[in-house]
Amino acid sequence: MCHTINSMQDTKTLVLYQLYFVKHHEVFLTVLFNTQISDNWPGYSLDLFTYPQHYYGDLEYVLIPHGIIVDRTERLAKDIMQDIGDNDIVVLCVLKGGYKFCADLVEHIKNLSRNSERFISMKVDFVRLKSYHNDQSMQDMQIMGGDDLSKLTGKNVLIVEDIVGTGRTMKVLLNNIEKYKPKMIKVASLLVKRTSRPDGYRPDYYGFEIPDLFVVGYALDYNEYFRDLNHICVINDHGKAKYRV
Repeated sequence: MCHTINSMQDTKTLVLYQLYFVKHHEVFLTVLFNTQISDNWPGYSLDLFTYPQHYYGDLEYVLIPHGIIVDRTERLAKDIMQDIGDNDIVVLCVLKGGYKFCADLVEHIKNLSRNSERFISMKVDFVRLKSYHNDQSMQDMQIMGGDDLSKLTGKNVLIVEDIVGTGRTMKVLLNNIEKYKPKMIKVASLLVKRTSRPDGYRPDYYGFEIPDLFVVGYALDYNEYFRDLNHICVINDHGKAKYRV
């Protein structure tokens, strides 16, 4: 069951939306026209969106609505098409958080390829990295799944990730892949998190740069919960305590 609100024609909803926009118009416009979300961005009120009822009380606000994610992903697909061109690609999707972004990104690339003179052949493989316990990053990272990485030798590899924080996790994965001497490696991440512990790594493509917040939704999880949330949201303390393991 979903949390529902009246249509935008409803007077009450329109007034709420207008008041919210007036209060936060400067940062609101920044998010609309900039992929870098500032630390003082208040987010969108949950009352403006639909979301699963079982998450009532577990979220602070919507950080990035689903529609904006979709539009930004299509733009990234165009950038990748322009850079990689006619090369065949092996897409390495980082599970589980990256599967939704990867599926949408690959679909956009396929659509662009079908409607252009530059056809891109893509094969998709999967790898799973485990670097979080609850909301804390672990010192040791586990790499699981995926076919024999030696098959990446001489290939053009596009790694698709949900979020890059310190960069340490991605560096470990890249070091493992580089042992097999692929022809090229590019990384696309939906999110880049500004942290106090940056490792100097930036992906080749990214959707949004966000503050140092623990976010969920659009397949990003907290102990396997919130993957079914379409929007990217900030989890609150109640939600963390509720789903802590």
